[in-house]
Amino acid sequence: MSLMLDFSNVMEENLGHEQGIKLADFERILERGGKIQNDLRQRAENGEIGFYKLPYSEDLAEEIETYAALVRERYDYYIHNGIGGSALGPIALHTSLRSAHYNMKSSPKMFFPDNIDPDWINELLDQIDVSKTLFHIVSKSGETAETAATTLFFMKYLKEKLGDNFYKNILFTTDPVKGLLNQIAREYPIKCFRIPPDVGGRFSVLSPVGLVSAAISGINIKELLAGAREMSVICDNSDLMKNPAFIFAAIHYMYMKRGKNISVMMPYSNKLRDMADWYCQLWAESLGKRFDVSGELVEVGQTPVKALGATDQHSQIQLYVEGPNDKIITFLEVESFSNNIPLNNYFTYINEFDYFKNRSLGELLNNEKKATELALTNNHRPNLTIKFPEVNEKSIGAFFFLLEAATAFAGGLLNINAFDQPGVEEGKIATYALMGRSGYETKRKEIETLLSRKKSYKI
Repeated sequence: MSLMLDFSNVMEENLGHEQGIKLADFERILERGGKIQNDLRQRAENGEIGFYKLPYSEDLAEEIETYAALVRERYDYYIHNGIGGSALGPIALHTSLRSAHYNMKSSPKMFFPDNIDPDWINELLDQIDVSKTLFHIVSKSGETAETAATTLFFMKYLKEKLGDNFYKNILFTTDPVKGLLNQIAREYPIKCFRIPPDVGGRFSVLSPVGLVSAAISGINIKELLAGAREMSVICDNSDLMKNPAFIFAAIHYMYMKRGKNISVMMPYSNKLRDMADWYCQLWAESLGKRFDVSGELVEVGQTPVKALGATDQHSQIQLYVEGPNDKIITFLEVESFSNNIPLNNYFTYINEFDYFKNRSLGELLNNEKKATELALTNNHRPNLTIKFPEVNEKSIGAFFFLLEAATAFAGGLLNINAFDQPGVEEGKIATYALMGRSGYETKRKEIETLLSRKKSYKI
């Protein structure tokens, strides 16, 4: 198994009677968990939940690798234009499996502008030659305001540099049939990769949404999918006490029922820091729901928080150890680092440095994690650990699938739809109205009326 879930520090024997979970607590929901698992299997088979099939896309991986080889020959720069689920997964893939200084030595240089701050976007133009840049536009519908606006921003410079040949520097990843990008692709011969209709954005990292940029930067996407396939088999285990997706979901579900509505993910690895960012969207957007599947008002969900060990031991841990006991912490631990040379004390007159001799930075980092884990457990704060033997394609693929499957299980336990995002859609509609998009005039008038009644308090 490429990952291990250690949940010792949520169990009653280690955490104490008041805060700990008993084996009997799991046993009480096993039958329900089995029904949820069967329902998820059926929905996946019926084409309602597509992320379960993504690890088995070997032919697609071959096509993407062939395309990526051509991109590396032709372009010096790559810009990934997407937001939310169309960007967080690809960013996490890149930062976990490529060097933090990738752009200083490698080509094409990779950029992931996932926000619409005009100053920030404009600064990117100083770093690229537009004529040698591949612009990868990632949007299932093509209507996402931020992605569409950024595309139009870059189009100005593409048209200036390439004229009517601008389309040669564009790649689309979008819906197989529908959407605005397909309208453009019918007018210009733009290469298109497809997002399966039954795969939502936050579950799409193992589709072309994430695989294309990964392959272009030299990540072995076949190994990535192999790791996800391995985990998909493990997460299909009907013995739910040996199923890490169910265990992760069940623990968080039981603690939500106890009022622990904050889920902290804390990697002890800089390479995994953006995995926590990806997790924040997955967990928040999937589980934060006002109504359950029966239409009952429930207002459930956990607030995900990202932290970084050991950095945030010096900022957040004081709160987690001694503040409100309303959190569950998930550590990400790397057992073997790629580079981990022994230290020496070059200042022999300072005896206080002697304990570092023949130890390493990785050893210090993991001991800091253990120390934080002990402090939390001793103070009855639940925590668990996902252990990576090392950070490589297989372990990263396994991690993505494990958390996606756990999210699906958690949605079932909470009796909510983990695959929609009505709160996000409401904001999108309001944005269209405020920007004057055709068809949203009534909504705009509603907003203007509300704003006119608003009482302001300003200093």
